[in-house]
Amino acid sequence: RLDRDTSGVMIFALTPYAQRHLGLQFEKRMTRKTYVARVWGVPQEKTGTIDLPLIVDWPNRPRQMVCHETGKSAQTDWRLLKDEGDTARVRLSPKTGRSHQLRVHMLSLGHPILGDPFYATGPALDYPRLMLHSEELRFNHPQGGHSTKVRAKAPF
Repeated sequence: RLDRDTSGVMIFALTPYAQRHLGLQFEKRMTRKTYVARVWGVPQEKTGTIDLPLIVDWPNRPRQMVCHETGKSAQTDWRLLKDEGDTARVRLSPKTGRSHQLRVHMLSLGHPILGDPFYATGPALDYPRLMLHSEELRFNHPQGGHSTKVRAKAPF
């Protein structure tokens, strides 16, 4: 069964078989996820790939941080969608699934996600919510294996 909540795309497996099938797709990075975020500032480039390893910042957990020595591999593709003056709208496509990956990667570019209580500061923090939205999920359906796309437009 496919359900959507108001904050993005969410799927639920109704059988143990479906759960295993979907779980393996996520584990083997066979799914494709796309997010929309509003960030502070406007990136100079129109697109890019961030390839920075991440690790938990133990004294400040659940915060994560970049660590080239012991961090786990993390990659995110990004694309500028709209220049909004002091802010910008970007599309984010994670290639890996690390905790806070999108948030830390955008911060590493100097463009924290608006409203982020862990990584945004100053005016970037003055938003009613984290401006990150799960826009699209693509996976192979457990029954029949056909490619399935679920999409939910960003509410901001």
